[in-house]
Amino acid sequence: MEQTTTYRKIIHIDMDAFYASVEQLDNPELKGKPIAVGGGGERGVVSAASYEARKFGVRSSMSGILAKKKCPHLIFVKPRFDRYKEISKKISAIFHEYTDLVEPLSLDEAYLDVTENKKGNPSASLIAKEIRKRIFDELGLNASAGISSSKFVAKIASDINKPNGQKTIPPEEIIVFLEELPIEKFYGIGKVTTAKMYNLGIFKGIDLKSKSEEFLIEHFKNSGSHYYQLVRGHYQSEVKPNKKRKSVAAEHTFLKNLTSEVYMLEKLVRISEELEQRLIRSKVSGKTITLKIKYSDFTTQTRSKTLPYFIKDKNILLDTVKELLYQDKVLNSVRLLGISVTNLNIHSKESPEKPINVQLKFEF
Repeated sequence: MEQTTTYRKIIHIDMDAFYASVEQLDNPELKGKPIAVGGGGERGVVSAASYEARKFGVRSSMSGILAKKKCPHLIFVKPRFDRYKEISKKISAIFHEYTDLVEPLSLDEAYLDVTENKKGNPSASLIAKEIRKRIFDELGLNASAGISSSKFVAKIASDINKPNGQKTIPPEEIIVFLEELPIEKFYGIGKVTTAKMYNLGIFKGIDLKSKSEEFLIEHFKNSGSHYYQLVRGHYQSEVKPNKKRKSVAAEHTFLKNLTSEVYMLEKLVRISEELEQRLIRSKVSGKTITLKIKYSDFTTQTRSKTLPYFIKDKNILLDTVKELLYQDKVLNSVRLLGISVTNLNIHSKESPEKPINVQLKFEF
């Protein structure tokens, strides 16, 4: 008897220029104009750019000054995350009318497994088209979609016909698709790895496929085995609707660079307070505290410490971060400080947070 392989039907939905599109939706005067969500001042950074701005080379994470040079008539708009979250919840509600297997990646993108869906529709491509139409009809926003049998390929496919389009890669076409794909288009392969692969003569998926697993491990260490499997279409992770949160963080970029640890500690007090509130809202605590320091030359340094107990109290956070700050000399003037908590413990009614007895230190 012949065996029939059953493939998953996975959709990756990605909203088009989400933050910028929301601003244009709420303020019709901004429609059709190049806008950037973020700061345009000396220390400002672009969080998102409209497609009109992208035509001039404006991109997210770009400094506001550079963005303005590329597009002199660029309009900067302050971000409104509460509004973005509000709309994101409405988009998520639409997703859940089709399937409960929804894995959000951020406010503006998610994976949906529609192999068995609530509409009884056997076509993932038609479901994606219907979802995109509903998002536009009900919320006035455009979305793009990628459809395939794996999350990895679906995510790549969603970028092919952007904006306001979709692309389906059937299971029988995946291998050829990956072989012809430029290496920089592979999700998870960044600029540094791309440059390294170019130097090794790897420009497309087929070049990557020609390399042995041993060769890739030699040049890319643990990632080598991952790349070896990836280009052969073996990346088949499931859509995980209840994805556990791995970290909670807070960070601040300063208008002026900090050169004194005294000023840094003042800022870390506020960041600790903000992080405590985020931990409380997220109903988590953690053991590992990391101090992030970004210098004026944009190099980043991290220092971490793991405690023997779970914490979320701002005073303990600050004591730990203070110790990390003085652990080593600050190398340069500082433009950003951040604190993150990992190694998390999620609190619930079934597993409530256990009380922690911490001896307080008093200075005499």
